[in-house]
Amino acid sequence: MDMMVGTIFVVLAFVLVFYIVRIVPQQSAYVVERLGKYDRTLTAGLHIILPFIDRVSYKHSLKELVLDVPEQLCITRDNVQIHVDGVLFMRVMDASRASYGVSNYQWAVSQLAQTTLRSEFGKLDLDRTFEERESINGQVVLALDKATESWGVKVLRYEIKSITPPKDVIEAMEKQMRAEREKRAKILESEGDRDSKINRADGVKQETIKASEAQRQKQINEAEGEASAILAIATATANGLRQVASALAADGGREAARLRVAENWVNNFGELARTTNSMIVPASVSDMSAMLATAFGVFEQSKTKQ
Repeated sequence: MDMMVGTIFVVLAFVLVFYIVRIVPQQSAYVVERLGKYDRTLTAGLHIILPFIDRVSYKHSLKELVLDVPEQLCITRDNVQIHVDGVLFMRVMDASRASYGVSNYQWAVSQLAQTTLRSEFGKLDLDRTFEERESINGQVVLALDKATESWGVKVLRYEIKSITPPKDVIEAMEKQMRAEREKRAKILESEGDRDSKINRADGVKQETIKASEAQRQKQINEAEGEASAILAIATATANGLRQVASALAADGGREAARLRVAENWVNNFGELARTTNSMIVPASVSDMSAMLATAFGVFEQSKTKQ
């Protein structure tokens, strides 16, 4: 009998402990009601509640929740139907409001995200929907954050996973992209050909300029060379004439000049006789003195002019 009483006592003690002691895990929150009315929120740790009076009505995770928003049909401003799905990140900030502010906050946030997404896509044309994904994500988060503040839920971010236009629209977009790529390719090819022609024309121009400058410099150099040669010949001739004049003016100069002229005359006449079989000889060829006198007369006349 005593053993049975002890067993009953132990069982009752375990039952009381089960109803009295509550251990809340980390990043969790329990909502406690007392006699059907909200009493308090239990955070992580060990807590004692009154059995049969207090009751844990709701259990919430305070971790960041990932909610998959189902694919839905959206109509753009240019009346194109597209299918859009996304993913939503949120967190419970107030367990009591998440319990009593809305019956099912996850379902409510999902529905609100879908309606907001349809509204945002209705403001854009199809071509801009792919470019404005970041803007759409931001607008959805802003709208959800305002609506869920009273629910004790914080929407952190929203990401569009995919945008699927109709098949015929996809084919038209592919054709448009191919046409754009071909257009860009032709433009780049024409620009390359234009740049190539310009470069070749610049090369020919530079080559012509360099050639003309080289020809001009060549002519200048040749003219300067000819002028220098003429000046040198004239200077040498003048110096030679001055030396000849000095030599003739010296004692015995005229006799030496006559002898030199006679020797040249004889040598040249002999060369002429060896190189030809017939020649015309002037009548005065034997009058050496007359020829010397004529030569010296020419020399004296040239000296007088100088």
